Amino acid sequence: MDFETILYEVDGGKARVTLNRPEKLNALSMRLQRELNAALWEADNDARVHVIILRAAGRAFSAGYDLTPMQSPPKREDRDETYTNVYRGMASMDDDIWQLERQQRERMAIWDMHKPVIAQVHGYCLAGGTDLALLCDIVVAADDAVIGFPPVRAMGSPVAHMWTYLVGPQWAKYFLLTGDSVSGRQAADIGLVWKSVPPESLEAEVEALAAKIEKIDTELLTPNKRIVNVALELMGARTLQRMAAENDGRAHQAPAVREFGRRAMTDGLKAALEWRDGKFGDSRTSEAAQRRRAEHEQRLRPE
Repeated sequence: MDFETILYEVDGGKARVTLNRPEKLNALSMRLQRELNAALWEADNDARVHVIILRAAGRAFSAGYDLTPMQSPPKREDRDETYTNVYRGMASMDDDIWQLERQQRERMAIWDMHKPVIAQVHGYCLAGGTDLALLCDIVVAADDAVIGFPPVRAMGSPVAHMWTYLVGPQWAKYFLLTGDSVSGRQAADIGLVWKSVPPESLEAEVEALAAKIEKIDTELLTPNKRIVNVALELMGARTLQRMAAENDGRAHQAPAVREFGRRAMTDGLKAALEWRDGKFGDSRTSEAAQRRRAEHEQRLRPE
């Protein structure tokens, strides 16, 4: 299959799906979400494949949804890449929820497909990036990954909600009431991810786990994945995903969300993000962010 925004390969019993918009920190455009959905179902339908690895190119797993449509109107040929199109816009709360549910259908393939998906998380895994990663069956993160949902500060509510199921109500509220992020190591400590490892060991750790899973017959992998998901569904998990989309539509009515949109249109997205995060001390220009960037660039330099 030919894709523009992802890479897809099959290697023995493993399928590797790589988000491939590194210049955009793998921001989730509608095209990427559609292509990801197609690749996941292709892997699920391929009798050779036992396990899928979901990973990303560049320095981030995903920094979230693609927000560039907020700062400039799309070209005619690109309109379907925004969260509006010729049939529905964003004129009403129902339109907004419809658009959110459209995206939800794309990523729920991770939940509905029969074969297990391992998320390989490095760098930033923020906002929409968590909407993908936390639906996966097992998440392995780099120790220094940055995981969280900062848009709750001025943009809305997570449109996918696995937080409570993974870390319990108090930690879920901590993330959603502060917008703070944690490192991959901290995420492992609280159960948000299965395991964290040093960045240089991440790929090997994921490949070793996938190699172990691929030894098992898919006729056994499927019922054992699905019984856990059914247990979560009996606890309301699937219904809660639908409610999360509606809750995000409700959250979008907040004055702070309108102010963020206004700033993005008039001052640019970078300035709007600085306004959103600056007072919390973890904006793009903060000392912590600059330190993470410097450490990452140091690791990329040749010896």
